[in-house]
Amino acid sequence: MAQAQDHSEFLLRRLHTLAGVIPVGLFLLEHLFTNATATTGANSYNQAVWTIQHIPFLHVVEFVFIFLPLCYHGVYGLYVAFTSGYNAGQYSWGRNLLFVLQRISGVITFVFIIFHLWTTRFSGHAPTFAYVHQLMQNPAYFWFMIIGVLAATFHFSNGLWSFCIHWGITVGARAQRITSYVTMVIFVVLAGVGVSAILAFTYTA
Repeated sequence: MAQAQDHSEFLLRRLHTLAGVIPVGLFLLEHLFTNATATTGANSYNQAVWTIQHIPFLHVVEFVFIFLPLCYHGVYGLYVAFTSGYNAGQYSWGRNLLFVLQRISGVITFVFIIFHLWTTRFSGHAPTFAYVHQLMQNPAYFWFMIIGVLAATFHFSNGLWSFCIHWGITVGARAQRITSYVTMVIFVVLAGVGVSAILAFTYTA
């Protein structure tokens, strides 16, 4: 019985990491780089959003490939965050710090995504440059977006480290150490892209 439970939990965790990288992670990357078009002007951003909104069967694609994986990854991730123990005896202090930050950033990201979707996708307003610019005039909204983007990009980037371990890509300690450096570089790059986009929306359209 215990063996079956361990096997079930192993599969759930593997699916959790897979959902976080392929559907959800790709959605994050698409979102970041679409928003980054704002750095080249309002017209570029509006055109990028228009193109996405006219994808055939968009609602079906969003529900199957974004909403469902996001719900699974988010809800199961919250379960892991509040039930997992800490690996003080297994990993170094630095790795344990990243372990804790991964769970904290996951909770922040989950709240951030729900709020962000509510104020943009389901607000009844078209997500134009002018509308996002108006939202950014609120300092609370602006800083919430900054924190949310930093949390989301860290959670994704650091999550790649766990993904590589769970899927047998990095087996040895050296490979895992190198991967940790690479994922932190990815975090810095993606965070830079996200923050620069947020700053671009503060400028007059």
